[in-house]
Amino acid sequence: MSSLNAKTPFSLVTTRMNSTLLVQLPPRLTVIDAVAFRKYFQQWIEDSNLTKIILDFGQTTVIDSSGVGSLISNHKSAQVKNIQLLFWSVQPQVKLAFALGGLEQIFNIEANTEAIVPTVNRRIEQRPPLTHPSVRSPIKRAIDIIGAIIGLAVTALLFIPIAIAIKLDSPGPVLLSEIRCGWMGRRFRTWKFRSMVTNAEVLNATVAHQTSEAFFHDEHDPRITPVGRFLRRTSLDEFPQFWNVLIGDMSLLGTRPPTPEELEKYEVSNWQRLDVRPGLSGEWQVNGRSKIRNFEDVIELDLRYQQNWSLLYDFKLMLKTIPVIFHKDSGAV
Repeated sequence: MSSLNAKTPFSLVTTRMNSTLLVQLPPRLTVIDAVAFRKYFQQWIEDSNLTKIILDFGQTTVIDSSGVGSLISNHKSAQVKNIQLLFWSVQPQVKLAFALGGLEQIFNIEANTEAIVPTVNRRIEQRPPLTHPSVRSPIKRAIDIIGAIIGLAVTALLFIPIAIAIKLDSPGPVLLSEIRCGWMGRRFRTWKFRSMVTNAEVLNATVAHQTSEAFFHDEHDPRITPVGRFLRRTSLDEFPQFWNVLIGDMSLLGTRPPTPEELEKYEVSNWQRLDVRPGLSGEWQVNGRSKIRNFEDVIELDLRYQQNWSLLYDFKLMLKTIPVIFHKDSGAV
């Protein structure tokens, strides 16, 4: 048996034993370290003699959405190379982050394992994953609940006339559901008033893409019905999502909720936008969402929200949202 110890610039210790690589992860697996970890992982799996990688979480007590994103990306890369990826000594707060996204069912987490470098005389606090202050704010949550109740009351009043208009415009259901990704990548189901023809997915390949990178948008999408264009322009199609705000999947103000397909295309650093709850409105919506088609610009707006967030900042965005709803060029993605 041969072994080789190495240390990367960001305190990541590796030990090679024949065809197995043991990796001791750092105490914090957040955006900077997560990006570097992803880079090194890609180098490791190019070794044709490697059959197993063991990730030791014994020292890791802080993880954010970028850390989770790097693990998901590396897990998929290992599968492609037919390399077994095992998780050892996963701490409670990291397990919680995995549970939020249902990842404990995907990752190969071995129970009753000890850290490669044991933690000696160090008390590990059982705290939740590293998250944004907006997610921890009880006042923001209270505002969300009150706003969601009001929004659902308005939705109930408008439901029948909107349903009649949709039915008269085109055959099909009144509501459609989508799977979106929220805080820490957790998937949830949203509902919208239908704004497209019923065979929209079949026709998807025939529509030109006007948005770069991870998400898709066409302001002249022929699949959108006449009533659907009105619903989108006024954001009425999204009113059923007040239910998601009420149960905590979303917030009134936040970042744009990505689809699972978009998440597949994310770089590790892009996962930062999942540090907050997605919102019905936010920087992207109030800054000309129908005209912003570059994915990196959307990321920049989402990160701006995270950096500038306060209750006052939310209030200002809420005031900006009102005129945007009635602007003729404010179509949704």
